Amino acid sequence: MERVVITGMGAVTPVGNDVEQFWDSLKNGVCGIAPITRFDTSDFKVKVAAEVKGFDPTQYIEPREAKRMDGFCHYAIAAAQQAVDQAGLTEGGFDPFRTGVIFGSGIGGLTVIEGEVEKMGVKGPSRVSPLCIPMMIGNMAAAHISMRFGFKGESFCPVTACATGNHAIGEAMRAIRHGYQDIVIAGGTENAIARIGMAGFQNMKALHTGDDPLAASVPFDARRSGFVMGEGAGAVVLESLSHAQARGAAILCEVAGYGASSDAYHITSPDPEGEGAAQAMRAAIADAGLTPADVDYINAHGTSTPLNEKYETVAIKKALGDAAKTVRISSTKSMTGHLLGAAAAIEAIACACALRDGIVPPTIGYREADPDCDLDITPNQAAAAPIRVALSNSLGFGGHNATLLLKKV
Repeated sequence: MERVVITGMGAVTPVGNDVEQFWDSLKNGVCGIAPITRFDTSDFKVKVAAEVKGFDPTQYIEPREAKRMDGFCHYAIAAAQQAVDQAGLTEGGFDPFRTGVIFGSGIGGLTVIEGEVEKMGVKGPSRVSPLCIPMMIGNMAAAHISMRFGFKGESFCPVTACATGNHAIGEAMRAIRHGYQDIVIAGGTENAIARIGMAGFQNMKALHTGDDPLAASVPFDARRSGFVMGEGAGAVVLESLSHAQARGAAILCEVAGYGASSDAYHITSPDPEGEGAAQAMRAAIADAGLTPADVDYINAHGTSTPLNEKYETVAIKKALGDAAKTVRISSTKSMTGHLLGAAAAIEAIACACALRDGIVPPTIGYREADPDCDLDITPNQAAAAPIRVALSNSLGFGGHNATLLLKKV
């Protein structure tokens, strides 16, 4: 089987609109959460979110075309362009039918849906945009990426809520490992800071409702009370090691393991036994031919909800055994908020950067210990540490679990 490596990365996030800005913010504990600017929150309990800042889609897309896309496609194209540029992929340098796109979104064009439904209510169905459907459907990020770069291999859009990005990267890794593709650009994107999305999450009591950005997303802290909505995209170029070497590409790290499972338990709550999440971690470690003792760092799902960290701690202990006592863990959602379908993609990039630089990003905002969360969560300050193997956990609504294992090359 082929070994699979990352040769390019791109990111649009609440703490930076390219990979190095994003990583520099994570290392320095920069919080990307602030009062919501996208709509009037007077009637909302939720007041803060992690918005992308200073992003101009026309840096990547012609203005006329940009108007024909939802923001989730803007973010995806920008991240993909960065990743393709870093990988050095140019026309003629790859077989288009062996170059695929596996790029997901948890929700897709939510702002378009909201706007067009409102328009229909006021002006009638004849005024709904003929572009409504191609702007809102979740597969359009993958479609636009494939069209932009001429990638004609397998192209599809996984939709597994918060686990979307890891499923995309994991399935891309398998496609290359088993010889179906040479290259796949994979990741996730989201643009859900809209009234309907925020109202829905707010009313199911999933979101933090305070107004202090620095106390809003506090994973593993006893004060955690709900996640903070984020937005953006992450993209990675995955490539077979042999293909990357043949074209002289710089290799950033290896995607060596992937595990996926289902809780089969509840639509929103994780399984209190943590067995599904633990199985995803065990499977990723075994897939890489490693042991729990080999894992140096875990980027936790860490959503800052009362149930997630309690049960994710249980799962980590089950999956790693004694090694759970010493492994470094952090939740970068303390800085970025929760990007839903894009979360796992930017967190995989954070793992790749941690491997490269030997730095564990912190879990910021940590003040009050929770006895149910008694692992080393790298509180408040980044830590220098030799990292050769990193796990990235994503545990989605509906019980969808996916874990990636990244390894230094």
